[in-house]
Amino acid sequence: MKFSELRRKEVVNILDGKSLGCICDLIIDPCNGQILSMLLPGPFRLAAIFSVESTYCVPWSNICKLGEDVILVKVEPTLPNYR
Repeated sequence: MKFSELRRKEVVNILDGKSLGCICDLIIDPCNGQILSMLLPGPFRLAAIFSVESTYCVPWSNICKLGEDVILVKVEPTLPNYR
């Protein structure tokens, strides 16, 4: 799957049904090329539009299902930046 296809998919948390948005970037291990995490836009803050702190990091291992239109993840809603 291409990154352009992956980033069009909505990410949904199966624990509470909330949409976390779409993938804006990936963190990749430079040694082996494995995807470690996906970055999602965090809560909107005008001063932090282009800041890394405004993103929400979801470990790749938290993915439950890569569907045709949706990526289902399991994320505890108590984590920082959770909407």
